[in-house]
Amino acid sequence: MAASTSYVVPNTIIGLRVVFAFVAVWLLRTGSVLAGGIGVGLIVVTIAMDGLDGYAARRLGLASPLGAVLDITADRIVEHVFWIAFAVAGVVPLWVPLIVVTRSLLVDAARGMAFARGKTPFGRSTMMRSSLTRFLTGSRLMRNAYGGVKTAAFVLLALTVVIGTHPVVAPSANLAVVMAVALCLVRGVPVLVDSRDFIAAAGQPGGNTGSTSHRR
Repeated sequence: MAASTSYVVPNTIIGLRVVFAFVAVWLLRTGSVLAGGIGVGLIVVTIAMDGLDGYAARRLGLASPLGAVLDITADRIVEHVFWIAFAVAGVVPLWVPLIVVTRSLLVDAARGMAFARGKTPFGRSTMMRSSLTRFLTGSRLMRNAYGGVKTAAFVLLALTVVIGTHPVVAPSANLAVVMAVALCLVRGVPVLVDSRDFIAAAGQPGGNTGSTSHRR
């Protein structure tokens, strides 16, 4: 019972990040400068909480493959919510969320096939095979770089929604968006390359251990 109760801590952090993302978008869309400012702050808090659940799980000795999957799922939800919201607000072109969402679906599908065979995105049972993929997706340098660029993009875009087009903020936001999309692709393509054997195995008869028939 104690261990089960302990899981509440990292899972609550994951859930709060998702809730905060939706609340931040709602605040930005109210049209109020005060509410929008709070929304910008909430975006910063949401992003800052990324990794906090993993830290809590490790400190409590609760790190698990399922926890890693839930963490990545929350990351995807938060990221997609922000990109789509900013596209709807007209501060980023539609192609940005289309590229990001497509990349996420492909990478997560590949990771799902690997997970069915006991492999995880990171850690000792990682699905990553090449040192290049491990560096691009798992190194602290690349994760911090991608996270920093996304944070800058989201905050600057949120400010653009609140205050309108600014001669400094708007160009900076555009640059951060381009860099974020570029890093998104650079970090995603190697995962698909390293997953080719899992994808091929899943295409063989009986290769998909999660289902017994194809569903349309």
